[in-house]
Amino acid sequence: MKKILFNSSLPRAGSTLFQNIVSDNPEFYCTPTSPLAGYVLGAKNTHANSQAVKAQDQESMKKAFLGFCRLGMQGYFNNLTDKKLILDKSRDWGINYDLLNMINEDVKIVCMIRDVRAIYASMEKNFRKNPDKQNHIQDPSKMQGTTLAKRIDLWASGIPVGIALDRLKDVFDQGLDKKILFIRYEDLMDFPEKEMKRFYEYIGIPYYEEHQFETVTQHTYENDKFHGIYGDHILRKEFKRKPDDFNEVLGYEISNKIKNHYAWFFKKFGYV
Repeated sequence: MKKILFNSSLPRAGSTLFQNIVSDNPEFYCTPTSPLAGYVLGAKNTHANSQAVKAQDQESMKKAFLGFCRLGMQGYFNNLTDKKLILDKSRDWGINYDLLNMINEDVKIVCMIRDVRAIYASMEKNFRKNPDKQNHIQDPSKMQGTTLAKRIDLWASGIPVGIALDRLKDVFDQGLDKKILFIRYEDLMDFPEKEMKRFYEYIGIPYYEEHQFETVTQHTYENDKFHGIYGDHILRKEFKRKPDDFNEVLGYEISNKIKNHYAWFFKKFGYV
């Protein structure tokens, strides 16, 4: 039986980096962006809406649905790896903690976070460095995405940034944050061994002493053309945090607007 752990992080917050650091441990199989949550949520939709389900004893159907998910998750990874420790990456897991806890006992979710201003700055930098590609945000005929401020508003009201932050807020509102391990991207970069030891303590296994933090080995791979211009899953070899540049990219006025809008986030996670 495999032990499946979950990475449900904010976009542009180092989740790919984290997966690859953990992958240094030969006991782990760490996924790139995973479809597994989609499979489970698809099954949930059938369970909730199928007339065939509704026509039968509901308690029996609930047990059958949970068993289907439990063994399906095991079967999924049995056909991908012989390793017993799994770290599955999807932004859909965190907000579905209670469902996961019904499927598997002792659920462990790690969530990488980052200064929201830096997240939006990263989105904008990817927008600017790909002027030759379709960005699916700028439409001059509708005056959509035609300024930096408008692009920020669009990202804040949609996928991937807006929905991720809304879900994170709901995680706190429901009190689920007490069951999740949050790691600030900035702390992982500045104090990697300390943060990785927190992860190992949280999941309840001995720390792997051979993690290397001078350079990063890429273990997970995915084709970024399917993620559009905002997909960026190729790691830098050098493990070094670049200075924050959100004030330069976004300007002080927009940076302060973001900070005020997400005041709860900055207070919760100690950003200034």
